[in-house]
Amino acid sequence: MINRQSLQTISRNLSTLHKATKNVASASSVVFVNKRQQVALPLNSNHKFFSTSLKSMDQGHYSIPDGNSIFFAPSQNAIGVNSVEQLGGFVNNLGCKKILVVTDKPLVQIGIVAQVTKVLEKAGISFVIFDNVQPNPTVSNVNEGLKIMQKESCDGIVSIGGGSVHDCAKGIGLVKGNGGKIEDYEGLDKSKKPICPYVAVNTTAGTAAELTRFSIITNEVTRVKMAIVDKNITPTLSLNDPVLMMKQPPFLTACTGLDALTHAIEAYVSTAANPITDACALMAIELIGEHLSKAVANGSDIYAREKMCYAQFLAGLAFNNASLGYVHAIAHQLGGYYNLPHGFCNAILLPSVMKFNIPAHAKKLARVAKTLGVKNVDNMSDYDAAYEAVKAVCKLRELVGIPSGLNGEKIVKREDFDVLADHALKDVCGFTNPRVATKKDIIAILEESYKGL
Repeated sequence: MINRQSLQTISRNLSTLHKATKNVASASSVVFVNKRQQVALPLNSNHKFFSTSLKSMDQGHYSIPDGNSIFFAPSQNAIGVNSVEQLGGFVNNLGCKKILVVTDKPLVQIGIVAQVTKVLEKAGISFVIFDNVQPNPTVSNVNEGLKIMQKESCDGIVSIGGGSVHDCAKGIGLVKGNGGKIEDYEGLDKSKKPICPYVAVNTTAGTAAELTRFSIITNEVTRVKMAIVDKNITPTLSLNDPVLMMKQPPFLTACTGLDALTHAIEAYVSTAANPITDACALMAIELIGEHLSKAVANGSDIYAREKMCYAQFLAGLAFNNASLGYVHAIAHQLGGYYNLPHGFCNAILLPSVMKFNIPAHAKKLARVAKTLGVKNVDNMSDYDAAYEAVKAVCKLRELVGIPSGLNGEKIVKREDFDVLADHALKDVCGFTNPRVATKKDIIAILEESYKGL
């Protein structure tokens, strides 16, 4: 990995290039080229990668058309203690004849699903349950749920769970409304029609999948996680009730909370960031820094749980509109290849990717340090403060009990890093990372994350 002197040299070069392109007002983007890939980056804040349709997208390249930012979010969002009690009225207003409830068996076993479906029953809503969603949902999961939806003539969906459940529900709705197979929709805005009315009831804090236009589905054949980013899968309504999260075990609370932190930090330094996403990201970072460790230490702390609901929701708003970076691009490969928990992978990768991004965004990462409570940031250089941000994330990760490296996972093999890097560079989430990586860079990040930072 590079040292601070190298980082400062790279930053000076980026600054010089920025000044050279500053007056090119008529261009929508500037293309940075190296031997391995080229990436078009926006020259001003009006050109947002994930806020408009793309003219082109392939490995390591995207072009940004002229246009104003469009902010994506569900039309209604309920957050707070006992907000689940509003679910019956919300669903009845959708006018559906029969609902497919998408969930997983653990949530059935601990009584969370019954707690939610009682609200549906009380409101006189007809439903059928599909509870076979797996962690890191697969093409087979989507197909199985779709068959039930078609057989039962369901015309609406309620998902009860975390990211895996919501992602699977989106996949089911996408294929039900547009035909074909889920593999057809990998990439950006491949569908033609909106999905059926869809309410996402969240039980983790979080993936923020209950509010986003992202769905991550594992292809069992290729062992690759497909990133589906489509405005038509945005839920009609999202619901975050901390009461439904109090049975979450400490490890899951920690992983999902650090997933939310990753969303916030990656969105904050994204090339598609804007003032709205920055505001959401910074508040999310602050709330997570203050309340995640409390929620992990005491799952019954309803105040900490509620604050984490808001934190993960804000982080979701940020990345739903500014996208992400290399943490997610690499984590998707680890999850798809080894079936590791998504938040766990993010937590381990985040410090190394932050360090890699310092030359491109030292000032913003310095702000992250200050937001996480690092003292005397104003008396530091941006570089020193950015390094303190990396340390602060490592400290929080340790505090909530997540290991620093992948080397404790025996299924992870360093000889796989070459193919994982190839796939990571094709992942749509990496296209808005503030600094362009080569395959060698991605492998170096994997190596450092394997050993532990």
